[in-house]
Amino acid sequence: MPPPTPKGVITRGTTGINRLRRSDRWLVHDDQVRRVLLAAPDPLVVDLGYGASPVTTLELAARLRTVRPDTRVVGLEIDPQRVVEGRDGVTFARGGFELAGRRPVLVRAFNVLRQYPEDAVAQAWATMQAGLAPDGLIIDGTCDELGRRCAWVLLDATGPLTLTLAWDPSTTPRPSDVAERLPKALIHRNVPGEGIHALLTAADRAWDATAALTPYGPRVRWRGAMDQLAAQGLPVRPIRRRLRDCVLTVPWAIVAPQ
Repeated sequence: MPPPTPKGVITRGTTGINRLRRSDRWLVHDDQVRRVLLAAPDPLVVDLGYGASPVTTLELAARLRTVRPDTRVVGLEIDPQRVVEGRDGVTFARGGFELAGRRPVLVRAFNVLRQYPEDAVAQAWATMQAGLAPDGLIIDGTCDELGRRCAWVLLDATGPLTLTLAWDPSTTPRPSDVAERLPKALIHRNVPGEGIHALLTAADRAWDATAALTPYGPRVRWRGAMDQLAAQGLPVRPIRRRLRDCVLTVPWAIVAPQ
């Protein structure tokens, strides 16, 4: 039986070494992602739209295998000229949102939907969700060219679960500076009256309120800001380990477009 026709359009394909390191670090420590990987009878992961170079797909495989050594990773590209020979236990093939007929437990689609119109997001999500293995997850994200500012949505077959913002503490002055890298589902919603605008405003205010912690470094200051947000009743995910990045994860309901 021939593979399904790829769904999607060719994107710019820009990529770079370690560009997705912040989302990779988050993936290997997130409880839900780890549970899905460890419980899967076939831990197949699809990296969708890896671009002109497969380097970030190879990095993803190496990092996920610290959680589950037998993780199988397939890189999919809709542009046939970008499909390369497999290496390091990773295979590559042509495919789009239909996932080339595969049934992965995890799909990473980074900097893909960023290049689509906003009204294309729901259908792209639905197409990927339909191809998931039971209990499968999707991470749809965006980052800048060096991976210093990132944002992503985690979804399962029923819909979006969480939004995560992650940034380099040494190069990002304020939490709201991540706004320019919001996922396509939210990038146009950062206006008064929308949840994402309220979240970024609250994060900036908490950051300002913890200015006294500045001498201890931006990571310590951000932990203080997170404590402020939690004290205000915002359901932020607590930080339980030492992090290289500043990270903010909230339930999707907090930022879902109005």
